[in-house]
Formats: sequence, structure tokens, C-alpha cells
Amino acid sequence: MEAILINTSGGLTGGDVIEWSVAAAASTRLSVTTQANEKIYKASSGTASVSTHVTVGEDASVHWLPQETILFDQSSLTRRLDVDLSERSEFLAVEAVLLGRKAMGEAVANGFFRDRWRVRRGGQLIHAEEMKFEGEIEQLSQAAAVLSGQVAFATLFYTGPLAEMLFPKLRQILDRTPGGASLWTGGASHWNGKLIARLVAPTGFDLRKILTPAISVLRNGAPVPKVWNI
Repeated sequence: MEAILINTSGGLTGGDVIEWSVAAAASTRLSVTTQANEKIYKASSGTASVSTHVTVGEDASVHWLPQETILFDQSSLTRRLDVDLSERSEFLAVEAVLLGRKAMGEAVANGFFRDRWRVRRGGQLIHAEEMKFEGEIEQLSQAAAVLSGQVAFATLFYTGPLAEMLFPKLRQILDRTPGGASLWTGGASHWNGKLIARLVAPTGFDLRKILTPAISVLRNGAPVPKVWNI
């Protein structure tokens, strides 16, 4: 099954709150995406909040594949992803962020963005990460240890029984991508069954060119959701 999430407000600003809840019962397969990019507009006060809770039953699979989040100058966003997996389940996630729309001449000079992930299997924490940009984002992103001046970035995460098999295929795809792609391999082994890819690119279009084949590999050959191409 495939679900498409729709934010009828057309975007978020300071003080807005969205909460998503996704559950896959035993032996089901579910892909979840969004109708379009989520836009985070300038906040005159307060911080927008987006939280997602995913539960995956035994022998079930959830692919969390929202389209890119676009941050505008002086936007403020906190985002949280909590995932509860059963012992025999599969989970794939992508979260991509654009610092403005380069084709529109936009830049994010200042703002706030915090992203928090917690993934548990059988109640045990198997993955945790925190990301935060605060203040002079444009200046911070120039650092080589941050984005090296790139404005589009994404995290790809997979955990499940196919991790070890998919890892060399993912690396092959990313190795063929000219510039902008990097891969962290820390958990790509059978003993913990997870892998992570960190991707950066100069534009959202360039990021899509990396993400689309990479996601397809982690979906064991299945394409990205159709709405991604509309």
C-alpha cells in the first residue's frame, strides 16, 4: 500500500504543529510519501514543529519517503522521527532538506533547524542522531565539516534483513555519482542490520539525481513513489 500525506496549509511557519502517526500491522508493506515539498516559511515568532511516529509489526515493512523540506530565510523548525520496530521488520527512511531554492535565487542567511531521530527494535535503541543549525546558517554551511557550501542534503537510513546484501549495491550507485555524495558504512553488517548514507549536492535537482537511484536500490529495485515525478 502507498499513502500520500497532504498538508492543506501549503507550508509551515512559527508556532505551527503537525503530528503524523504511521502503523503497519504484521506482514504488511507500506510506503508513505508527501504530496509535495514541505515549505518552512519565515517565522516572526515561535518554532514550527513536525513529529512523526512509525510503528512496524512483525515481518512488516515501512518506507518513509517524504519529499524534500525547503527551509526559507529566517524560518524556524524542529522535526522529530520516532520509530518502533519489531524484531523481524524492515524500515527505510529518507529526509532531505533544501536551504532555499537556488533556481529562484533564494538563500538561507539565518534561521533555526533541529532534527532528531530515534529508532528502536524490540524496545532497544539501535539508532539515534541529532542535527541543529542555528543563527547564521549560510555562514555555517560553508564549513568543510558541514556542507562545504552545498545547499541540498539528505540522510538515507535502512534497517532490515537485506542490509548486508543492499550495501554493496548502494555503494556502487553512489560511487558512480559525480561529486556531492558520501557514504557512511558504520552499521552495514549482519550483526546489527542497518546502513546509512549521507548525501549532499549543490541544488535540489542534483540531489534528486542521487536520491532517486539510491532509494530504488534500498527498495530492492522498486522505483520511488509516482508522486515524486509529478
